[in-house]
Amino acid sequence: MRKAPIQGRSAPTFWERRGIISWLLWPLSKLFGLLVAGKNAVRDLGVGIGKPFSVPIIIVGNLRVGGTGKTPIVIALTERLRARGFYPGIISRGYGGRSHLKQANPIEVSSKSDPAVVGDEPVLMAQRTQDAIPIWVCPERRKSIRALLVANPEVNVIISDDGLQHYGLTRWPARDGGRDIEIVVRDHRGEGNGFLLPAGPLREPANRDRDITLVTGKSQSADSATNADDGLHYIADRPAFTLKPILEFAYPLHNPSLVSSLETVLAEQANAPIVAIAAIGNPQRFFDGIQSLLPQPSAAFKGIALPDHGHIDTALLNTLDAKCILITEKDAVKCTHIDDQRIWVVPMQLSLPNALMDWIESILRRPDPNALKSEPRRKKNG
Repeated sequence: MRKAPIQGRSAPTFWERRGIISWLLWPLSKLFGLLVAGKNAVRDLGVGIGKPFSVPIIIVGNLRVGGTGKTPIVIALTERLRARGFYPGIISRGYGGRSHLKQANPIEVSSKSDPAVVGDEPVLMAQRTQDAIPIWVCPERRKSIRALLVANPEVNVIISDDGLQHYGLTRWPARDGGRDIEIVVRDHRGEGNGFLLPAGPLREPANRDRDITLVTGKSQSADSATNADDGLHYIADRPAFTLKPILEFAYPLHNPSLVSSLETVLAEQANAPIVAIAAIGNPQRFFDGIQSLLPQPSAAFKGIALPDHGHIDTALLNTLDAKCILITEKDAVKCTHIDDQRIWVVPMQLSLPNALMDWIESILRRPDPNALKSEPRRKKNG
């Protein structure tokens, strides 16, 4: 299938292969690597690391700069943990909002919060969970956890949206060293050319030990989705699952109750210009998923990629000759002020494999050794 033409900005192309530019920048990458190694050494010595929290922490992050599909995984993980009897809370730095630009106090997020302040992804998570899950944002994640647990003492597991490189999140005592559960989210781009910043896309070496890797594949329709448990494989001798995001439904921007099949929406626009806009880390996955559902290959379909956490404005919309404009849920939370009847929101659904959830639950159910030590010793009979 011919890919839709894409307009807009994306990550540097030299990050995906080793060429002249990446090799010229390689000395700076080595310097960056030394800084990362020094930071890791300080962490291993325990310098400046606070005490572990009383609840376990699941970190969902990525090694490369930019988005790889963490937010849908955090939402799905939250829903699955609730179904298994846990009460999770979510923390985030609030990228894209003003709260992450300075050392601010923790802010509690709701579905009505301003994404310009707390970030688009936390607001999306609050909307998808219908404000049933406490969500806090702050540049200092330990502050967020403390505030969340004070306000919601019933929370028994924290999910950190990003934070693999935030070493202040120390491991729960029920596991030996490091963090509780670290989930690396990876997409089809992998680690690119394998270089650290700025010669490549990596924020830290790809060979650092991790618990598990989740690979977000191309978006697809619900009919073509396969059992997620069949996606088990291994990356660098560590277990990994390939997840297939599903684009199944759509709804008008200002009428979420009017849900329709995405295939039906596209069929009704047959032979009419259709535009998809995405300000996410990997917009091509969104565009490919939509194009795969078109009744027939359409030269009138175009994808517009904006910078991650970017904004869709009326000036851009007014230039588009299209009867239907499709956007992501992440972008929709920033478009409440826009009155354009052509805009449809396309949610991304994602299912986590049972084998993954069983493994996570087995760790979360482990007893806290500190709590066991504090119990009074029983007297021996006789």
